Amino acid sequence: MRFFIPGLAHTATSPEYTACAYTQKTLRLCGMLKRLGHYVVHLGHEASQVECDEHVTVTHQYDLDVSYPGFDFRKDTFKFNVETDFAYKVFNANAIEAIRRRKQPRDFLLCGWGHGHRAIADAHPDLIAVEPGIGYSGGHFARWRVWESYAILHAYLGMERVQNAGNPPNYDVVIPNHFDPAQFTFDDRKDNYFLCLGRVDLGKGVHVAIQAAEAIGARLVIAGQGDLARVGYGEGQKPVPPGVEFVGHADVERRRHLLAKARALIALTQYCEPFGGVAVEAMLSGTPVISTDWGAFTETNPHGLTGYRVRTFGEILWAARNIGRIIPANCREWALANYSMDRIALMYENYFQSVHDVYSGEGWYEPHPERRDLDWLEKRYPSMRRRMQEAAE
Repeated sequence: MRFFIPGLAHTATSPEYTACAYTQKTLRLCGMLKRLGHYVVHLGHEASQVECDEHVTVTHQYDLDVSYPGFDFRKDTFKFNVETDFAYKVFNANAIEAIRRRKQPRDFLLCGWGHGHRAIADAHPDLIAVEPGIGYSGGHFARWRVWESYAILHAYLGMERVQNAGNPPNYDVVIPNHFDPAQFTFDDRKDNYFLCLGRVDLGKGVHVAIQAAEAIGARLVIAGQGDLARVGYGEGQKPVPPGVEFVGHADVERRRHLLAKARALIALTQYCEPFGGVAVEAMLSGTPVISTDWGAFTETNPHGLTGYRVRTFGEILWAARNIGRIIPANCREWALANYSMDRIALMYENYFQSVHDVYSGEGWYEPHPERRDLDWLEKRYPSMRRRMQEAAE
C-alpha cells in the first residue's frame, strides 16, 4: 500500500517539536508504515526529519516567520488558524500539487490533523482519506476514522448511539497512540520529586498538582509550554510554594531525564482526556502515574498497577504518599506491551487492510482465510507470577 502523510503547517515533523503530540504522531506513523513495507510520502516543512520513502518540502522557515513572527514554541503554546494562516495556505497549495504529480489509484491520504488537512483531501477525492488518530474536538470529516481512545470515540458517538441501533460504526476503530521505547530510559532508582510535564494551564490540572505538593511538602517539577501565571501563581498572584520549580520547555534529552527520575507523573487533566500521551511516556520510563479517573486514563492507567486514578483532593494526597507501592518494572512492561510502535503497527496494518478491502475486495464481508488471530485487540498485562511475588513481598 502507498501512503501520503502531510505534517502540520505550523511545525516541522521532527523530534524537536516534543510539545506537539500530533507532530510526534505523524513522525512515528511515517516510520512505522515504512518499516511495515509500505511506500510512504511525507509532505512538510524543510526542517522535517522523517523516516520515509520520499520527503516533499512544501513549506520553508520563511512561511513560519511570516505567519508567526517572533513565536517560540519553547516558551508559549501554539497559535494557528488552519483557514487563514499564510503557512497553511502555502502548505495546502504545495501539498495538493505534489500529490497530484505522484498519486496512483487506491493510494491513502492520512489526515492526522483533521480539518487542518481537509483542503488537501477535498482536492483529491479519489484518494482514500483516513483520519488516523482523532484526539481533537471540533468534529471530523473523513469516511474512515481512527480514534485514540474509546473515551473520545464514545464522546463523539454520544447518547444517540446508546438509544438507537442501526448503522454501526464498524470502521470507526480505536488505535491508541504509539511510542518509540528507544526515546525513553527505564530507571527504577527515583529522585525525590513529582513531575508535571505538558501544557501549563488550568485544563491540565497543574494548579491542583501545586496544591497537592504544597499540602504534603513534596518537591514538584513543572515542565512545558507557558508559565505559572496561567495557573494563578507568581508575581501579583499566589506565591509559588517552596519546592515547586518551573523549568520551562523540555527538549528530547531533558524530557527523557525528567521522566526517568521522577517519583511519579501527576496528570490531573480537568477535561475528558482524548489520550494524554505523557502518561505512557512516563510508564516507558518506569515512572508511575497519578491521573484523574476519566477520559483515556481509564484505559491507559490501570489503577494499582501503573499508578492511581483519583477523584478528590484527599485521594490525590493518598496516591502521592503511597506511590512507592507501584513497581516501576510493571509500568514499563505494560507500556511496552500495549503502546510500543511494534505493537500498534499490527493494529494499523489490520485497519488499513480492512479499508482497502472496501475498494479491492468484498469489503466488510472479505473472509481473509489466511487470518490466524485477532491479537491486536488484546490488552497484555505484566506477568501474573511476578505480580503475585511482588504482592507477597
